[in-house]
Parts: sequence; C-alpha cells; structure tokens
Amino acid sequence: MISFTQRLGIDLGTCNIRIFQQRKGIVINEPATVAVSADNRILAMGEDAKNMLGKTPEAISAIYPLRDGVIASFRATEAMLRHYIIKLCGAFRLFGVEVMISVPVGITSTERRAVIDAATHAGARRVYLIKEPIAAALGAEVPIANPSGSMIIDIGGGTTEVAVISLGDIVAFSSARVGGNRFDQAIVNYIRKKHNLIIGQQTAEDLKIKIGAAMPTEANPTMEISGSNAITGLPEVMDIVAYEIVEALREELKEVIVTVKTVLQKTPPELASDIIDKGIVLTGGSSLLREFDKLLTKVTGVPCYRAEDPLLCTVRGAALAVDHLDEYKRAVIAGK
Repeated sequence: MISFTQRLGIDLGTCNIRIFQQRKGIVINEPATVAVSADNRILAMGEDAKNMLGKTPEAISAIYPLRDGVIASFRATEAMLRHYIIKLCGAFRLFGVEVMISVPVGITSTERRAVIDAATHAGARRVYLIKEPIAAALGAEVPIANPSGSMIIDIGGGTTEVAVISLGDIVAFSSARVGGNRFDQAIVNYIRKKHNLIIGQQTAEDLKIKIGAAMPTEANPTMEISGSNAITGLPEVMDIVAYEIVEALREELKEVIVTVKTVLQKTPPELASDIIDKGIVLTGGSSLLREFDKLLTKVTGVPCYRAEDPLLCTVRGAALAVDHLDEYKRAVIAGK
C-alpha cells in the first residue's frame, strides 16, 4: 500500500538542525540560528543568521532558539521549523506531514509539550519524540533490540547524554549540560584569563576544531587568532598552542567523564560484560574532538570508538524510527 504522508526525521539540536526526508536522505543540515529584529520579526535563519553572531547592531539579535537541548525561544523555534517544513513539503500539504524529533532523555513534560506544540504550529500533522541516545544508536547501526547491553555517549552542542540500551529501551542513563557550547566558552574564558585577550565564540570554536584535543599529543600545532586586549581595548593578534586548548577544556571533560562513570556504575553486571566486549560508541559533533575516544578508553578501561558520521547518527535514527513506528514504539516518549 502506497502512503502519501510525508515523513521527516528531525535532529533539533542546540547548535544545528538536521532533517532527513523519506526517500531523499538528509536534506537540511544548518546552524539552528535565527536573527530577530527589535520588533520581533524573523530576519534570517540557518547559515545566514549564524554569520550575524556577534556582528549585529542593537536593533538585531542573532540567537540560538534552543539552549541545553530544550526550547529557549518558542517563537523562534516554531518559525525555524515552519520555514523548513514548508521548504521541504510545500505550503499546501494535502496528505499531511509526520515528524519524529529527537529530544534529551531527561526532558520535562513542559519542555516536551513545547517541542510538540512548536512542531504542530509549524504545520506537522503528527509529532513524535524519540530519546536522543536511542536515535543516535539507531543511526550508528547499534542493534538495540537485542537482549544485550549497548552503551552510547552522545555529545552535542548543549548536552552530553550517556545511556545503556537493551531490548529497545534505556536501562541506565545520566546526562550533563555540557557540550560544544560549554567547550567554546571554556576556551574564551581561558584565553581571557591567561592572555588578557577577548575573543568571540566563533574564534573559540575554530580553535577547538583546528588544534583542540582532549589530551596532549606529540603534535603541538599553533593557530593565530585575533581579538581585543582586555586592558587597552585595542585589537591584538597572537598565537595559541594546542596544549593550551587541552588545559582550557580540562574541567568540562572531567564533567563528561563523571557522567560516563555514573552510568557504568548503574549498569547491571550482565550488561556491563556486554559493553566490555562490544565497546562504547561515541556520537554527536563534540565527539569529534581529537583524542576524545582515547581519553575515555583510558579513564574507563572500556574500548571507546566513534560511530561513522557521528554528526548525522541522531537524524538518521529519528528517520528510521518514524518509518518503523511499531518496531521502535518503546523509544517514542510522546506523540500527538
């Protein structure tokens, strides 16, 4: 039987929005950024809005509508979802649109309702929510339906979610509101404290991506950055060495490690032995930090490895779940 309903899998992240459209694959992969005017009009979104961050006049604000994985600006989130749903499915959707949106496991009922309402007001006929670690595991091709333990660490822009999954649902779980954004802010704070140099979030992110690492490496590259001197206020250029980024991220990474250890301690012994055999899977954009997998292997004693395309695992898992609702109904935590 042919279904005319259009289905979308949505990874509604703190930093990026990714959308997987049935039969087309990943069709949207943009910053989850919205530019808003003083009179509350939406001026731009996606890459165009991100390019405005830190550069706008007082009359315009470039914002991330989500913070720590949950909605911070309902109107901006609704506008962003509506924009992409219309772009993909058209303004006149005769047979309706069904969407599966990934959300943090620890989301409150109020936060859950906000996501459902935003998607409904944006034009979706049916809205389902799926737990992020399960979506990430599905996208990483982890066999979650088996009666054996699989452990996943999903490190995004706003949160780190750690879960042990068996028989299609979560057995042990913990999360921390630490991710790529906190990493960037830690670098900003470190550079200001050590070098009296004020830099923006974009410069911090560039440092993290280009020379950052979770632990010291033999290669110790440098990168030239520019900012404002905190004392004189004048522009200044300097070189930053890779080991400084390792030092800047120490406390944030410690928080991730504590979260991982908490879940391992909660895991039943039978499932723990499965995890030791299979290893821990890393997903999410922040898992791409160099040496992160090696650091986690060292501190836990359990082999850790990155999934293929860790940035895209969650959106692929959400798309898989909306196409096979009956099979993954345990993982769906809400629907309308």
